[in-house]
Amino acid sequence: MLELGDSRFWNILDRAVGRENATTAARAFEGPASVSVRLNPAKVSSDFAKEHFGKDIAQVPWCQSGYFLEDRPRFTLDPLFHAGCYYVQDSSAMYVGSIFRNILNELEGLGRPVRVLDLCAAPGGKTTDLAASLRLKFGDGFMLVANEVMRGRASILVENVTLWGDANVVVTSADPKAFAKMEGFFDVILADVPCSGEGMFRKDPKALEDWSEDVVALCASRQKRILGDAWPALRAGGFLIYSTCTFEAAENEENVNWIAAELGAEIMECEMFRGIFRTSNGGALLVPGFVKGEGQFAALLHKTSVSSSWNSKGVRPDDSMLWIPEPIRKDAGSLAWLRPIRIGIPLGARKGNDFVPSADLALAADESIMQDIHNFNYFRAEVDEGMALQFLHRDNIFVEGYPKGYLLICFQGHPLGFVKNLGNRWNSLLPHGRRIRMDIEKTES
Repeated sequence: MLELGDSRFWNILDRAVGRENATTAARAFEGPASVSVRLNPAKVSSDFAKEHFGKDIAQVPWCQSGYFLEDRPRFTLDPLFHAGCYYVQDSSAMYVGSIFRNILNELEGLGRPVRVLDLCAAPGGKTTDLAASLRLKFGDGFMLVANEVMRGRASILVENVTLWGDANVVVTSADPKAFAKMEGFFDVILADVPCSGEGMFRKDPKALEDWSEDVVALCASRQKRILGDAWPALRAGGFLIYSTCTFEAAENEENVNWIAAELGAEIMECEMFRGIFRTSNGGALLVPGFVKGEGQFAALLHKTSVSSSWNSKGVRPDDSMLWIPEPIRKDAGSLAWLRPIRIGIPLGARKGNDFVPSADLALAADESIMQDIHNFNYFRAEVDEGMALQFLHRDNIFVEGYPKGYLLICFQGHPLGFVKNLGNRWNSLLPHGRRIRMDIEKTES
């Protein structure tokens, strides 16, 4: 077991940032972690941060929509968290989004939608960050594939992507080697690979307990396999963003050098901000004590090796009960063989003459989707915080005066989900798996 006072821990920091800086970093690991959130620009404006979290917030230097909070609220008891208005994410993890935004201009003029793969995407923080940047830059002209090989983690990814509400994000659960078949398909691949987790020692005691030199060696080897398997899917001239939450050179700089030499790429320098260390080959290392967030390494590579182009069959997906933006319908059909576990926005299901809307439809960032469904009529029911929490807890709620049929439950104008008004009661359409499990009656907000 590794402990913070262990000489091996000091050696880790010494190797990463030097002996003098190691003392500063070690002190930070003994203090509390910072709290930060990233707003969903498709659902809220920049004013939302101060209005909702108070004036004592500070912007994350490398993320315009990211903010540090003074205290950690009970996010579970915030209806707007469940509405997908923001995502709770470590500020250092947001740095990858900054690298991504710096290459977006290079993706203009392709004559088709931009294709991005988030290879190891759960729980979804970086996925939603990339989705926000792509939407602001390209509108509906992109497809972001968020992949997670572990099925349990993939379900968490689906939930977070659903809350974010972007119809252009597809979720898959495939081994990285499955993407090798799609030669030259993607313009950008983000590989936030599993690692020894040293940068998370402050937040994750288990990472501290499990650490060993053998774990580092195993992770470095596994990272190479993941990268080698997925590399053919990146087109020539495309970009790879490689990231970890470790300080180990074997998993960071050495793997980046291996990609460049063995797979064929040019290493590009990352943009620096105050407190970030530049590594020997142009990567970036974020270390507690020098930045407010946790540990993170990131590097950017430009693919120089030749890739063939994958000949997509262009199968058109059955979108009779799915909303898939027109620009990406052909590309989305190209993924059918991967059996995506989320694609587009599920609209609902026909039951006799009735159309039952899906719970996911309520969370779509583009509310005009609901307006475009033929013969689907609904009313908005604005509720207060207490009733919003009751709805999210899946308690029975009812307000008189609304017409029979489907109601969209909203809090401060933001949709939370549907109920069906039978006249004397409301039947909730909120999935049981999405309900708040905390006892909201006995918990102070």
